[in-house]
Amino acid sequence: MATIDLGSPAPSAAGLLDALPRRLALTLPELRLAATYAGGAPLPFVATEPAPSGAFDQRLGISRASAQDQAYAGALASLHDPAETLTRRGLLNNGTLDQGLAGALGLLATPRVAVDLDVTIDGARARAWHREADGAVATLATADGLVFELAWFAASAWADELARVALLPTDQTLRGTALPDAIDVPFELLDAASEAVRSSRSDLLPVLAARHSGACIGADGRAIGDVELASMLSALVIDARGRLRALGTDVSGDETTVVGVVSWVLLADGWHALRPRREGADHRVDVRRVEAADLAGDLAFVLTEVVGA
Repeated sequence: MATIDLGSPAPSAAGLLDALPRRLALTLPELRLAATYAGGAPLPFVATEPAPSGAFDQRLGISRASAQDQAYAGALASLHDPAETLTRRGLLNNGTLDQGLAGALGLLATPRVAVDLDVTIDGARARAWHREADGAVATLATADGLVFELAWFAASAWADELARVALLPTDQTLRGTALPDAIDVPFELLDAASEAVRSSRSDLLPVLAARHSGACIGADGRAIGDVELASMLSALVIDARGRLRALGTDVSGDETTVVGVVSWVLLADGWHALRPRREGADHRVDVRRVEAADLAGDLAFVLTEVVGA
């Protein structure tokens, strides 16, 4: 079975992707133009232009979504000419793109392994696309769809880059929570509790907890009672402040596409990983306290299954 090692350092790769700069901030027009000069390399996302205002907006006033689209279009239109800015920054010279930048865009377009990351914290969202092939990694990230960070490095540094994705903003204040560091719960209970909260029926949490009393296990192997479980469910599904989702795929050309998923939830005390598993015919979820540096390990396990499938 193939393995994906995100923890053991490997010798630094030498070649095209080692050329400086290793990290760049690019506007969307700069990124699109650079991709054109890099042989029309497709970018790992689809950025669409905002849709024009519809009849209902004209009759009933501008909706929140339309206002956001108009603000985005205005900000995009205000950006400088990409050919001029790329030339001024030394990234485009007489129609020739910087070698390192071209190599990074090429890797984004032709990877062996693709990882898409989506992080939401207190309503703010950031997305990142990581692509790996032949011991090199290129990443692209954005929080607003206007300015992107492009980076490229040896695969031995991938774990540190993944930890950057999961780092909490400096203004985040952590506090205690009723949820322990580790708890094992039936998937059915977690799914029903989440649906109850989405339906504004959080009053059903004690009922669900009573129905599954004794079915949830703490880190010490002790069965959790319904009263304590109801408090834990509330902390898990009501007090969530954010989420992190990583999708890993082998895109090396195999006809069978296998997708692995890493899912974390941000609670009052920090990140908790949701790790599904099967116990006979039962589907269960291990909810465990994690740190940003643990993302590489979770993803390595998933990618090993994906690449080895």
